[in-house]
Amino acid sequence: MQRAPLSFRMHLTRVVRLGGPLVGANLAGFAIHMTDTLMLGWYSVTSLAASTIAGSLWFVFFMIGAGFARAVTPIVAEAVEQGDDLTARRVVRMSIWLCTIFSVLVLAPYLWGEEVLLAIGQEADVAAEGGIYLGIIAFGFLPALMGQIMRSYLGALELTTVQMWVTIAALLANAVFNYALIFGNFGLPELGIAGAAYASILTQILQMVALMVYAHRNRPDIQLFARIWRPDPEALKRVFMLGLPIGITSFAEGGLFTGSTIMMGWLGEVPLAAHGIALQLTALMFMVHLALSEAATIRAAGHYGRRDEGELRRGAAAAVSMSLGFGVLVVIIFLAIPSPLVAAFMDPDEPQREAVLALGIVLLMLSALFQFVDALQAMVLGLLRGVQDTRVPMWLACLSYWVIGIPISYVMAFRLGWGPEGLWLGLTVGLGAAAVLLSLRFWGRSVHISAT
Repeated sequence: MQRAPLSFRMHLTRVVRLGGPLVGANLAGFAIHMTDTLMLGWYSVTSLAASTIAGSLWFVFFMIGAGFARAVTPIVAEAVEQGDDLTARRVVRMSIWLCTIFSVLVLAPYLWGEEVLLAIGQEADVAAEGGIYLGIIAFGFLPALMGQIMRSYLGALELTTVQMWVTIAALLANAVFNYALIFGNFGLPELGIAGAAYASILTQILQMVALMVYAHRNRPDIQLFARIWRPDPEALKRVFMLGLPIGITSFAEGGLFTGSTIMMGWLGEVPLAAHGIALQLTALMFMVHLALSEAATIRAAGHYGRRDEGELRRGAAAAVSMSLGFGVLVVIIFLAIPSPLVAAFMDPDEPQREAVLALGIVLLMLSALFQFVDALQAMVLGLLRGVQDTRVPMWLACLSYWVIGIPISYVMAFRLGWGPEGLWLGLTVGLGAAAVLLSLRFWGRSVHISAT
């Protein structure tokens, strides 16, 4: 029986129902990282600066591996729409294989984190603490990726509420771990930035285990983990071919911000700390756009499975409208109350507090410039993944972020002498280019699925 078409309002409602828990999960997940930033900011400016640069390096490579995990969502959502549980099981298993291999490959470079940070021009004190952090947090790659696979799988089944509650529980646990290990409370030694790294690993393991147990108990008939050691070349290739472009695209986008963080480190410890605070606040708001993009991926994958172009178009328009609407709210917040937002990250007794606050406020207000283009490029990427179009978008993203965004940031900051403000203006240009090019790709070609 043919389904009755959904109205624009009904599409909005379904995106909210699916994306609401994902928003909660993403905000809680990001709050875990923000807790690290807050507590390290209270600990010392050097630790805050070190965690900013080291965390950026960890995250940007994590995004490549996460591509193999995120490939699970569109493939499983399409398979479920077609009643194909076997494909769902095979894809999850091979995603686990690929993420495990990737975790082993990236382990070694992070064990020499201090040398890497010195080689990219970071100050000696920042590099020393950043190296300690990277040498520990590298062992969190595998549990973090396993958790991402489970989130992708559960999201494809539209089981998003459990992700929110698990992540909220992890947030609370991480806060306790940080409080104990960074500052040496509850009779434990004071470990500083190393304590934040250990806290993150413990939190990632807890999330991984909780999501795996739920995934197995919710659908025991799929038998996700049975005979997981058996290779499946066909499924492995499918996950790799879809996931690698997703990972590289995310790497390119993350690399835009990591590149700006590295260049900010060339300007000194205070600009790097201010950049870290402003980036944390901006990224926090971006978690909402990312969650809506994930919901759009799931919805688009379902329409793709049915080859229903009309519903894909209406659903895409609804998701984009919702994300841009939230962008308006973010702009209002950042322009209205930048000072208290930035001040929350600083110890009142920190000697460099005033210098960090002054620059952090300026950067946060500048970030309002790229809210709409950032929201649009994230949403269109989610839609493209839903229809399993990832290769060309990968090249468009690399062009936008690295050929356009990074060079313009460098020119504005160092050649034109605009400093930190120039770096952030360059981010806006790169994100804007991605928003335009990816939108042209989706609406001009990828949305046409009726005959595929």
